[in-house]
Amino acid sequence: MRHVSSLVLQHDCYYRDMKMSISMNTLEAILRAFNNHDIDSIMSYFSPRGEFVMAAGPGGYGTRLVGRAAIAKALKERFEVVPDISWTDASSWICGDRAVTEWRVQGTTPTGPLDCNGCDLWHFDGDKILRKDTYYKQVINV
Repeated sequence: MRHVSSLVLQHDCYYRDMKMSISMNTLEAILRAFNNHDIDSIMSYFSPRGEFVMAAGPGGYGTRLVGRAAIAKALKERFEVVPDISWTDASSWICGDRAVTEWRVQGTTPTGPLDCNGCDLWHFDGDKILRKDTYYKQVINV
């Protein structure tokens, strides 16, 4: 982080007198926990009232999971259904209590390979995840 008078520059993000609520090291540790399928570690980063908005689900907003138990259950199911799922080529940036991570997700589903780009929009309270909102590129075979 570089200070320029009272402006802070963080990966092309300008904001005035804000403090970073999380570090890049913490965000990278969260991503490692997902790649290791370590549900206990992942849950330790979520606020008790945290939410995970999945890429797919009803309406135009995806399935919304609230609380550690609901999130852990969904992740356990995902890791069982796609046991080799991994997120690679990650690029992240943080602005205050928000972060964005772009990635490539790959794995083998019961119906075939999964390989697409996506991103997570993160909102933090201190070092705890308040909201993880996931978006995938939709693969259409033309």
